Amino acid sequence: MKPLYVLYGVVGATVLSLSAFAIFQPIKVLPRMNLAPALTLVDQSWALLTNEDMRGKIALYNFTYTRCVSPCPPTTDVMRTLQAQLNQFDSQGYAVRLVTISFDERDSTQDLQRLAQQVNADTTRWKFATGEKEKLKYALGGGFNLYYAAAPDGGITFDPLFVLVDGWGIVRAEYRTASPAIERILRDVQLVIGEARNSVGAGRYAYEAAHLFLCYPK
Repeated sequence: MKPLYVLYGVVGATVLSLSAFAIFQPIKVLPRMNLAPALTLVDQSWALLTNEDMRGKIALYNFTYTRCVSPCPPTTDVMRTLQAQLNQFDSQGYAVRLVTISFDERDSTQDLQRLAQQVNADTTRWKFATGEKEKLKYALGGGFNLYYAAAPDGGITFDPLFVLVDGWGIVRAEYRTASPAIERILRDVQLVIGEARNSVGAGRYAYEAAHLFLCYPK
């Protein structure tokens, strides 16, 4: 009978440990939402920019076009603020990149360059890019679930969206607003960094448990 008692003890301890983990959630993670779409873009310096270039980097994407004027959603202003905040942000050695994608076929490389200059972008960290119309429609609409359409006045109507993608190319957060809280985005970036840094060896099981028990921040 003694081995049976030992087995019951091990099972009981395991159940209690898992229950405590689910209740107290000592580790917070962002959900693994879906795989980010394949991207083939050209940036403001005529360089090819693909989703593979973002591998191993944490990337925040936003979507707009250079002719976007008030009352157009001010998503580029959010990215500019984030760029400034990231200068003081402790990324613990992980690369954090910003990518603004234009979905307007009229936008040229020169237009992207001009926008980058207007917002004082550090283009080593913040890229501006666009691509072929049909490929963009497929990637942004089908991959990021971004709605945009031509407007009667020659502009483009679109749902403001920011997407956070981790170094494995997995979407970890979406912010479907023109003005998401900068503090929340930086917190989410920190959570992704923490997971990448600490989910090695035995620590990986703790992070997998956090995903299993949906230990998501509010």
